[in-house]
Amino acid sequence: MELTTGAILRRITETPLSTAAHKLATIILDGIAWKDGYNGLERGTAAFTLAHLAEKMGVSRQHLTALLVELAASGLALVRWKPNGKFAPWLFRFGAHETVDLLPDVVPASGDTSLSRDSKNKTIFAGRIEIDAGTNVYRTPWADLIKAAKASLACWNVDTQVIWERFLAFNRARGNAAVPAGFLLGFMRRWRTSPDTGLTTDTHAVPKSELTQEDLELQRLISAAPSKNWQFHASDLCRLIGQDTYESRIVNVIRRFGCPRFAAILAVHGRAVLAGEVSR
Repeated sequence: MELTTGAILRRITETPLSTAAHKLATIILDGIAWKDGYNGLERGTAAFTLAHLAEKMGVSRQHLTALLVELAASGLALVRWKPNGKFAPWLFRFGAHETVDLLPDVVPASGDTSLSRDSKNKTIFAGRIEIDAGTNVYRTPWADLIKAAKASLACWNVDTQVIWERFLAFNRARGNAAVPAGFLLGFMRRWRTSPDTGLTTDTHAVPKSELTQEDLELQRLISAAPSKNWQFHASDLCRLIGQDTYESRIVNVIRRFGCPRFAAILAVHGRAVLAGEVSR
C-alpha cells in the first residue's frame, strides 16, 4: 500500500468492514505521521493508547479489541506493537501489501516509556524463500517467525512444521521455485481451519487420539465458521444478541478452552452457525 493519506483512505473505503471498524480505521489514519520524526514517529505510523481510542470511539475496551482484530484480519492488515514500555502508547501501521508483521502485545523489560523512532520487537518477513530449500522448518530461518506471527492468526494452534509443509506444497503446485518472504505471512493470514488441518500444539504433532474432548469441541466449533469474512458474522451476531452478550460469549470460550481471542471469536461464530442464529 502506498503510504499517502489518499491511498490508505481509498483502501479503507474499498475494504469490507463493519461501520465501527471503518470509523476506527479513519481515526488511526488521522493520527499517522507523514514525516519521519514527527511526534517522534516513523513515517506511516500512528500512536494511541487504547484508552484514548476507546474514548474517541465511544466503545468499551473489549469492543475496541474486537475492532482491532477485525482491522488486522482485513485487507488493511493493521499491525500494532508496543516497544517503549508498559505506559507508552501503542504504535499502529496499516500493513497491506507490506512484508512486515509485528508481534502483538510486546513490552520490553526496560522501563523506558518514551516514544522512539526505532521500531523494536518486529517480526520481519523479508527476503526470499527457496521452495526447495528444505522440508524441515527448524533448519530454516523461518520457524521462529512463523511461531511468532501465528499467535494472532487463525492458525494459532497449528504446528509450525505443518504450516511450513503446506506452504511448500502450495507453491510447488503452482510451479514456484522462490517467492518473496511476505507470501508466507499472507499464506498464514488466509489459513482455513477444518477438522483435518492438523490442529496441534507447537512442539510436535499430536495424534487425534491424544486430543482431549475440549480440544475436539473447540476444533468442531471453529471449523463451523469461515474465517475469511468473520467480521460480517460478528456484525450479524451483535445485531441479533447485542454487543454485551456477544462479548460475554467470547470471554466464556476463552475461559473454557484457554484459547486466544481470535480463536474464541471463530468458536462463538461457529456455535451460532450450528444453532441457526446466523447463516454460514
